Amino acid sequence: MKKISYFSLLFFIISHAIFAQSIDASFSQKKMRKDLELFKNIRVTTNSGLYKYRTSQEIDSIYNWAAKQINNSSTYRDFYNIISQLTDFEGSLHNDTSMSEKLNQSLKTEKSGYFPYPVKWIEGKWIMNYENEKIPLGSEIISINNEKIEVVIKDLYKYYTTDGINKTGKQIGLNYSFSRYYRLNYGLTETFSVIYKEANSNTTSQITLESLSYKNYYINVENRFSKPFDEVNYKNWNDNDIYSYKSIDKFTGILTINDFGMGNEEDQKHLKYVSFLDSIFTTIKKNDIKNLIVDVRYNGGGTDPNDLVTYSYLTDRNFSENKQAWISFNKIPHLKYIESNVPSFLRFLGVGKYNKWFQKEFYIEKENHFYQGPLSEDRKIRKPNKQAFKGEVYLLISPRIASAGSLFASMVAGNSNTTVIGEETMGGYYGHNGHTPFTYILPNSKISTSFSIVNLEQDVPKKENQIYNRGIIPDFNVNQTFEDYLNQKDTQMDFTRDLIKKNLKE
Repeated sequence: MKKISYFSLLFFIISHAIFAQSIDASFSQKKMRKDLELFKNIRVTTNSGLYKYRTSQEIDSIYNWAAKQINNSSTYRDFYNIISQLTDFEGSLHNDTSMSEKLNQSLKTEKSGYFPYPVKWIEGKWIMNYENEKIPLGSEIISINNEKIEVVIKDLYKYYTTDGINKTGKQIGLNYSFSRYYRLNYGLTETFSVIYKEANSNTTSQITLESLSYKNYYINVENRFSKPFDEVNYKNWNDNDIYSYKSIDKFTGILTINDFGMGNEEDQKHLKYVSFLDSIFTTIKKNDIKNLIVDVRYNGGGTDPNDLVTYSYLTDRNFSENKQAWISFNKIPHLKYIESNVPSFLRFLGVGKYNKWFQKEFYIEKENHFYQGPLSEDRKIRKPNKQAFKGEVYLLISPRIASAGSLFASMVAGNSNTTVIGEETMGGYYGHNGHTPFTYILPNSKISTSFSIVNLEQDVPKKENQIYNRGIIPDFNVNQTFEDYLNQKDTQMDFTRDLIKKNLKE
């Protein structure tokens, strides 16, 4: 009987140790330093985007900062935040930092400590995006727990990566996961002292809000006021929602492309899409449509060659996917730590074929970089389609646009017949890191760090209004107004249609 009690107690202790794990648990500085050293070595040897937007001095400086931060750190959350800051600093929307799945699941079971309501960025202000009796809908948040909202937002930017120093794209993540990010940065918080101003008022009010569980916060997110309008930023597109075309009058049509994830040349989805493009552009030409609105505001990327095939219907020039592309290695570094189901001591057996592919594709060595050769499919010269549109293009963009979506939008924005309307994209105009994702697992913290290894220079012209370390900059910067937010109206589409009418009159 005593033996049974002993093992029952032991099982309880072990179970408690496993299931009570938290990101706020202690984590030794020794383990932090070992993982930080490996993290830096991985980035230097494997990540071609490390110095894309940052000088070597800037990278050295932030790693010196990280080392000093460890001296003042004691928890897993502290270290996770250091790695998140380093990941974001590089400036690539394909960068990602994730804690272990066990700890990620532990967040979802937390019963309190979360800010209760979703917020949203509208007209330069962070507002309450939930109808409730505590804080009126649309009220501007001034501060939370004596921290100005501008400071809070800046602290949370590191959890949602974008290209270069782009900030608009980070709003996509903050609008949805503000409370989760707040918890990661500030820890569990039982109450929140909020100073706010009601809409159209200069008077501030203060209220104390009780925290919610992780689960209940996301229930509120699903019931946010703006969901009918902005769910397009977060949804997984059904096949029949991905693309569409409609004429709105005898002069103007709207082509909407919400995703380029339609497979490669042999995929039936791709073939169906190509047939759709050929059909609608034949109709556009036959009907002598003068103005084409190309709406890619909710296009987060996808697969080649869907973006390139689409562009062939919107250009009069020969083009290629990129001007150049390179990686940092010719043999995969740090194989022991790469994410894989294969035991580390066996990985050398299967890695040979991957190394051979890299060496074949990126065979031109220059200054420790390995460049694609001119015969690569990515460097292939493509021609305009015979049915290519020759009228005025009005390109609608938003912070959601990324990866293949931003490559396509950049190429269209570079055309002389294109007017770009909306908000700066999270994806860069001149290039990005993409194509091939790698994930490494840091051995002590089990933090996974992901990035794409191919440094791409996109085939776009230089333009005065396009900045190297930013997203695509619109010719007309148009944000949803507060009034249109309340009425769930599309400010950008309305602006575009009014602009077309004005241009037709002129």
